[in-house]
Amino acid sequence: MLVLGIDPGTAVTGYGLVRQQGTRLSLVGCGAVRTAAREPGPHKLRRIYAALVELMARSRPACVAVESLFFARNVRTALTLGQVRGVALLAAVEQGLTIFEYAPREVKAAVTGYGSAEKEQVRRMVTRLLRLPDPPDSLDAADALALAICH
Repeated sequence: MLVLGIDPGTAVTGYGLVRQQGTRLSLVGCGAVRTAAREPGPHKLRRIYAALVELMARSRPACVAVESLFFARNVRTALTLGQVRGVALLAAVEQGLTIFEYAPREVKAAVTGYGSAEKEQVRRMVTRLLRLPDPPDSLDAADALALAICH
């Protein structure tokens, strides 16, 4: 089964494709959709949406794993992140994909055994679990791979 993990973000949205065959996990691909800092919000959302739709159409995952909303001290950050999540969810629904949502602590616990793990610990465990020669280039891609592994 091919699982697409998505780590939503306005500046960088990470994605990771993991093939699950029984207990064996293998990397199919990962990366990030980057937006320009000065790009207006709606244009960022369009760029992220278009990139995710293209990725989903090309890779044909069985399902999508997305990080669920978490507590944010900054309301503005939470709202913007919610918009990016909405775009990712819409892209998945339009492609007819089943969506699974996981809390950040749940993902960290599934990958590292510790729900409060640091991002670098998650990246190291993703590298180990997928038997990669080198860690993913970005922490966002590593988080997306962790979401796919968690599923």
